[in-house]
Amino acid sequence: MAIDRRREAAGGGRQLPEENGSLPAGEAGSAAAAAPAVAPPAAAEIQTLPPPPAGGSCSPLLLDYDGSVLPFLGGLGGGYQRTLVLLTWIPALFIGFSQFSDSFLLDQPDFWCREADGQGNGTGHLTRGPANHSQSGIGGMLGAPALPTPPPGDNASQCHCHEWQYRIRAGLVQNVVSKWDLVCESSWKVHIAKFSLLVGLIFGYLITGCIADWVGRRPVLLFSVIFILIFGLTVALSVNVTMFSTLRFFEGFCLAGIILSLYALRIELCPPGHRFMVTMVASFIAMAGQFLMPGLAALCRDWQVLQAVIICPFLLMLLYWVIFPESLRWLMATQQFEASRKLILHFTNKNEMNVESDIKGVMPELEKELTRRPKKVCIVKVVGTRNLWKNIVVLCVNSLTGFGIHHCFAKSMMGHEAKMTITHNFYADYYTMAGIALASCLAMCPVVGFLGRRGGLLLFMILTALASLLQLGLLNLIGKYSQLPGSGMSDSVKDKFSTAFSIVGMFSSHAVGSLSVFFCAEITPTVIRGGGLGLVLASAGFGMLTAPIMELHNQKGYFLHHVIFACCTLICIICILLLPESKNQNLPENIPDGEHYTRKPLLPHKKGEQPLLLTNSELKDYSGLHDSSAVGDGVSENTTANGM
Repeated sequence: MAIDRRREAAGGGRQLPEENGSLPAGEAGSAAAAAPAVAPPAAAEIQTLPPPPAGGSCSPLLLDYDGSVLPFLGGLGGGYQRTLVLLTWIPALFIGFSQFSDSFLLDQPDFWCREADGQGNGTGHLTRGPANHSQSGIGGMLGAPALPTPPPGDNASQCHCHEWQYRIRAGLVQNVVSKWDLVCESSWKVHIAKFSLLVGLIFGYLITGCIADWVGRRPVLLFSVIFILIFGLTVALSVNVTMFSTLRFFEGFCLAGIILSLYALRIELCPPGHRFMVTMVASFIAMAGQFLMPGLAALCRDWQVLQAVIICPFLLMLLYWVIFPESLRWLMATQQFEASRKLILHFTNKNEMNVESDIKGVMPELEKELTRRPKKVCIVKVVGTRNLWKNIVVLCVNSLTGFGIHHCFAKSMMGHEAKMTITHNFYADYYTMAGIALASCLAMCPVVGFLGRRGGLLLFMILTALASLLQLGLLNLIGKYSQLPGSGMSDSVKDKFSTAFSIVGMFSSHAVGSLSVFFCAEITPTVIRGGGLGLVLASAGFGMLTAPIMELHNQKGYFLHHVIFACCTLICIICILLLPESKNQNLPENIPDGEHYTRKPLLPHKKGEQPLLLTNSELKDYSGLHDSSAVGDGVSENTTANGM
């Protein structure tokens, strides 16, 4: 009890939360009222004890990773850190191949019955739609076109055939559809195969994110690599579509573990000024995989060879077991100081640094804390917070909306009734989608650099909402006037407007989804960053899942689908204003840090102007739970509830 009282007194009358724990709701004020009375005897009782760490936790110097530990290691100036960042970039190319493989493995070909007249009787109708896969390598990834449903004209008589002939336009001689004749009454199996990869990604993000917070990023990465090699290569040996779909689920699960662990490692390696740049480079490398995928398919010719070629490069990542260390930031945040000390010495040895250059005294402080027990946290702890859970939920909704409405814009551009494409050419459609994604990522760099994370996300969400509302409202109005005689409007005018709004919408919605994932990685504390990333990436996966669902139902309910997501964009615009700004800010290490990572005003206060929100001490007085003597509890009067 004496130690607890002394800690309360040292904390300025405020009982700080435990390490990595949630902030108690009503205990800070009561501790403030009791601190003046118990501080003198508490100090007398423990005079013979060494002074405990501030706030009852470990040394603040060790918790300030971006301010003390990272500068001591040289930031990104150290050669070893640059090598590790490069090692997180290389797999992004392999991830890009895996994410866009559905465009080729499951593309619906033209087909006709070999017993017919050979003039194209029963030919399938090609349609394209985006099925984004988050990655990032998700920092900016537009998914592969979704698969079409069979044309409405295919009746039962046309589907009675013993042997089909196919013309695949995706560069392959044979794919999954032509291998097992997944046309006519069997066409629904194609969509199940697409579901399997996406559902595997969603479950993988949720589960591997929690595991990464508990056992570390490195074990999740390495075991995901081992199992994706097993399941991915077994996919190429599938004997039927059921086996193919089941194995694709586990392949997606393992792929999610690789994506999430690399994303977290990349963020945690970088100082504040380089996080966005490093993430965007990984996104561009993943998109290089998207652009190279058609050439790879043309070289392989067979879907089984293509699947093996996509998975085999992950063999190189088995070397990461030896050359890639655990995240030092995560080790420090979870108070695994013995492993942290060894890793810091490893960093200094690799960078040929002298430990005596430790000006701030990180190593001496670390030696004092070696006896501490590790403290790990699960993402469910976020439920007990006031601000952190709201920020994560807002970004999850933004991610879901951005990737979900992207399919609406793509179907509008391609023709939502799946009867036409832009140029009736697979490669033109594929590279059109990839080009829009590339332009979106290129635009994100200057916009986020100038406006910040919150300002950039708000701008892109406003563009998405405007494109959606204009497409739903203005185009219907143009359609009505075009039917009037002498109006001078034709359907071609409506189609041009629809294409323009769709391109703007795809451009901005892609940026919204990618930026939401990056934003969540920055504001989520290190101790639960894996779980937070898993939630926002799984939300993106649910948004992508709308594409094959709509295709499975032959575009029924398409308009309502678009209206719902358009309403979500308006809600998201309001919610984005509640988010904090993380540009050039240190990453929060534990839950109390993330809880204090609160919103700041978009515009700074004028000189001499009083803030609209009360200070923390004034809020305590206003609550009526404390006396006026509790105002001077050590909280700075300049610190408002509007910022850190």
